[in-house]
Amino acid sequence: MTVAVVGGGASGLMAAIRAAGKPGKQVVILERQSRVGRKLAATGNGRCNLTNINISPDRYHGGADFVVPALQRTDAESAIRLFESLGLLCAVEEDGRVYPYTDQANSVVDVLRFAAAGRGVSVRCGCEVLGVRRRGKGFALETAEETVAADKLIIACGGAAGARLGGGMSGYRLLEALGHSRTELRPALVQLKTEGGETRALKGVRAEAELKVIVGGRPAAEKRGEVQFTDYGVSGPAVFDISRDALSGKDTEIVLDLLCRLSEEEISHRLLRRAEEWPGLSLENAFAGMLHSRLGVMTVKRCGMSPSGRLGNLTEDGAARLAACAKHLKMKVSGSMGFDAAQVTAGGIRTDEFDPYTMESRLCPGLYAAGEVLDVDGDCGGFNLHWAWASGLAAGDSV
Repeated sequence: MTVAVVGGGASGLMAAIRAAGKPGKQVVILERQSRVGRKLAATGNGRCNLTNINISPDRYHGGADFVVPALQRTDAESAIRLFESLGLLCAVEEDGRVYPYTDQANSVVDVLRFAAAGRGVSVRCGCEVLGVRRRGKGFALETAEETVAADKLIIACGGAAGARLGGGMSGYRLLEALGHSRTELRPALVQLKTEGGETRALKGVRAEAELKVIVGGRPAAEKRGEVQFTDYGVSGPAVFDISRDALSGKDTEIVLDLLCRLSEEEISHRLLRRAEEWPGLSLENAFAGMLHSRLGVMTVKRCGMSPSGRLGNLTEDGAARLAACAKHLKMKVSGSMGFDAAQVTAGGIRTDEFDPYTMESRLCPGLYAAGEVLDVDGDCGGFNLHWAWASGLAAGDSV
């Protein structure tokens, strides 16, 4: 029996390795890039956050219920054991993120390549599948050079995110050609653009903050973590996690609590006490020791005050306004840095068209899908790669 796997990324490699471990299976990976695992080698800033010990269904979006069987079957511990059985040493960090002990994503790619080769998987790089059709009970896959026949077919060529590393629309098109449908696609785990241009003065500033997303006047998401200010808007782990919600509708703003450990009253009290002790200081130093200096200046300006004004002239009302601004700094979202910059795609092929235990199509027997091409996306922190492993293993076992 011939099994064709379209895509040599995380889910495709894992599906091929598992399928090739079954007797009587000939497995071929068809990868349009010049090498397998190109996007995988770039994940986690080249470190590859391959899973997270806090894996649970509530860390996933889209077809969130769909992930339950695969996660029950492949939890974080079993994923770590699997990689260690392939020769990869793993290290768990304090926040639960799991990385290769080498701190190099290429180590993950290497052990997967070696495992695939050791199981007899044939890999054809630079081989883009242009079309697919049913042929009897199997499939015919059209490439630029030939037609590849397969008894079973696994589509695991990722989503639209990261086009420079191999992301694109091909997986959706192939599955749609076989009768499937998809939800709307949008970037996720991506930097956000904000209006006004005031973040240009904050480029490079990092802050611990609590973020709230307001879409059409209604709360949509909330996250606490690091925010990085850029010349176009905001970035950082906390922004990545709320980006899918921030891009879910129109009239969106994010509200940053820059001093989430203090109440407005406590901040106001500190400011007034500082005004009494150092009345000759300028207002640009009002938040010294509490906020980054440039962030403090922007907060003062947001309140309509001059940073050159004297701190000794600060009134109770002025202190309250400064405190409120630091706790509720609003920024209008104008968009994102797009699919090229996104780490993952929100949306995808509808999960109700697949069996969550086997990853087999309910519409086209013998067809399977795994990974990002499906309408499943996870939080930042190793959750998306874990889904790639878990769904790839389920598909590979099922064929």
